[in-house]
Amino acid sequence: MSALADILREWMPHQRWFGGKGREWAAVEEEGFFLDRSGPVLSVHRVHITYADGGGDTYLVPLSWRDHVVEELSSAFVGAVSGGDRENYAYDAMRDRDATPPWLEHLIAADTVGPMHFHPAGVAPIPEGVPGDIVSTEQSNTSLVYGQEAIFKLFRRLEPGLNPDVEIHAALRETGNVHIAPLLGHIEILDRDPSHDPATVAMLQTFVPNASDGWRLATASVRDLYAEGDLHADEVGGDFAADSERLGAATASVHTDLARVLPTEPADRAWFAAAAQEMTGRLEAALPAVPQLEEHAEGLRRLYARLADSDEPVHRQRVHGDLHLGQVLRTATGWIILDFEGEPARPLAARRQLDSPMRDVAGMLRSFDYAARHMLVEQPEDTQRAYRAHEWAERNRSAFCAGYSAAGALDPCADSPVLRAFEADKAVYECLYEARNRPHWLMIPLQSLSRLAAAG
Repeated sequence: MSALADILREWMPHQRWFGGKGREWAAVEEEGFFLDRSGPVLSVHRVHITYADGGGDTYLVPLSWRDHVVEELSSAFVGAVSGGDRENYAYDAMRDRDATPPWLEHLIAADTVGPMHFHPAGVAPIPEGVPGDIVSTEQSNTSLVYGQEAIFKLFRRLEPGLNPDVEIHAALRETGNVHIAPLLGHIEILDRDPSHDPATVAMLQTFVPNASDGWRLATASVRDLYAEGDLHADEVGGDFAADSERLGAATASVHTDLARVLPTEPADRAWFAAAAQEMTGRLEAALPAVPQLEEHAEGLRRLYARLADSDEPVHRQRVHGDLHLGQVLRTATGWIILDFEGEPARPLAARRQLDSPMRDVAGMLRSFDYAARHMLVEQPEDTQRAYRAHEWAERNRSAFCAGYSAAGALDPCADSPVLRAFEADKAVYECLYEARNRPHWLMIPLQSLSRLAAAG
């Protein structure tokens, strides 16, 4: 093992974007090349990890190199590597502002550097000579904001094939849809195996300044409601229903345009049966880890069985795949939907499959429940707040569905076994996540499953 691979083995498990936490490493291989040799030197490394359980992942790690310790970059320090008669100090290049301009410089020039190819979209100017500031809230990827013009997203875990975020934004560009941030370019890297497709390394989009995060807006509305002891959700100054309705319309608009420019096909009996089988399998796998699910299990099995036997007309198409209030921004003119890569933990091929638009609708409905009930975890016995949370959630869920129905061909307000099954499946996933990470939040998805399982 090289000295750098040894250092990365110690450093990577502590990074937020690393998805293999808790898994034992059996081996690690590292290969890199120089992207920029000016000050500081910038190198890019593919780090392939083999786990003791037999699985493996490949991550992209850009490093900036200094010949001395830089105190203001202490939080980005990766390690020191001996180079002849001196030490070379490696830093996380995404947190080193001096190392961020080369990404855009190479994109502007449509360069090829080593195995990496830069593809500008050619639709708008790309900022030049501007450093990027890291977005600290991300989990699985790393993003940089360049001034007020562009946002650059680095996909840390590499898989062969075009990332859905790039593919869908490029397709929607043809439609002129106003609910996305235009794609300015993307970067690919050749696989070590020439029979594999290149992997998507990064994408650049127009930055949306002065926008408000959907989750923050929704939870602020809930706080306003809780603060008003005698008012209903539709009487509070921070009522969110009009925004929820517009968000439903924006979601339907994106779905409609995706169906215009990317493949679609009607769902057949096999798809309904396979979807129900997958959902049932996830439920059975979650039961040992979350015993509280047992009281809802029979109702959920019946719900999934209804999905398998459903004759509801469903056209499968490309969808967002991980839609929730944290994936949308409200601007002065409307809603922008972000991050079309789907659930990052799922294999890329699965994220590119055709699916029902109801998966996205279900994800947003679950998000409204979370926004309404997350403040109840500290006061679970407060029946007045619980009533108001239910009122807020139902008002905004209904508004979202009404906006979607008015703007699209589907009516999620109807009694849809498909929608209920997707929502229940998402809530089961949430139960497993909360049991492992935030046990005191488990009450949120469990309360929703009481409603969904009863409808089964």
